[in-house]
Amino acid sequence: MRQLALQLSAQPEASFANFVPGRNAEALGVLRTLAGGRGCERFVYLWGARGSGRAHLLQAFAAAAAAAGKRACRLVAPVAASALAALDGDSVVALEGVEHLDGEAQRALFGLYNRIRDGGGALVASGEAAPAGLALRSDLATRLAWGLVYEVHALGDEEKAQAMSARAAQFGFVLPLEAQAHILRHGRRDLPSLLALVDLIDRHSLAEQRTVTLALVREVLRMAQDEPRDTGD
Repeated sequence: MRQLALQLSAQPEASFANFVPGRNAEALGVLRTLAGGRGCERFVYLWGARGSGRAHLLQAFAAAAAAAGKRACRLVAPVAASALAALDGDSVVALEGVEHLDGEAQRALFGLYNRIRDGGGALVASGEAAPAGLALRSDLATRLAWGLVYEVHALGDEEKAQAMSARAAQFGFVLPLEAQAHILRHGRRDLPSLLALVDLIDRHSLAEQRTVTLALVREVLRMAQDEPRDTGD
């Protein structure tokens, strides 16, 4: 049991393939296109509540751009102004948490935006609110709003249940409706944790040679709750 619980902390790398879009299908499509070097839009800003999937999308974007041969990097604010100033206009940048940039870093990001606009790179940034709602330099907030701006919507319970059911089906078992409801009432509610729990249910069911029932799910959930993790936003 303990060994299986420890496996819960080993999450797969964020990718476009393992992002459940819900109401975010348009944003996902734009980022896929941009990461592949296609389309005409090179600036995207994402905002939304913690746990909505902003971090997942930025990580997936940086990984996909790198896989496509781009000079991509992912930065998580606070970031030193010098790190932003060192990037040229052909860089493909994923920047999380712009609200955490200090004054010098904001000035450096403004300069990077202009270099990318004149070059061939791209910038995907994220924050906890739309650009106009952040305490940023007005010229930087204006720049961030010039491109495409998307609110990233967290999944509703029905969508989360559908995602868990689909993950269970991939493993060849049915997750009972009462088990789904129990998980959503008593477990961590962010999607990475929910899908990781389904993975753990599958492993525990196979190890114990037991059918997936509410009783088994309760056991696994108690075990998982002993392994706290930070799932990001």
